[in-house]
Amino acid sequence: MRTITLDLPDDLADRLTADRDRLPEVLALSLGQPAAARLYRTILTFLANGPTAEQVVAFAPPPEVAERLHTLLEREQAGTLSAAEVAELDELEQIEHLVVMLKAGAPTVVAAAS
Repeated sequence: MRTITLDLPDDLADRLTADRDRLPEVLALSLGQPAAARLYRTILTFLANGPTAEQVVAFAPPPEVAERLHTLLEREQAGTLSAAEVAELDELEQIEHLVVMLKAGAPTVVAAAS
């Protein structure tokens, strides 16, 4: 592992010091694509391929997104979510609601096709 020295404003340095043990994860997430953006892209690609109702019902988020959601929910229970993580969790929960609504309509499509 490398060590990097940065010049930061005092308020940001204070915030980073408080989350020192999670800093590598925070940086990796900041530099990568947020889980919600990956999930939106996955859902749009899935829907663009014209899935059957059965495929809609079987749809699940990619494992890394499910893992991130699990991590956020654990931190929420522990009361250790940052403001950015609260926003991320809220967005993932909104996407989950959308997927539930899509799945709820899928059985109707299956019944109509039978």
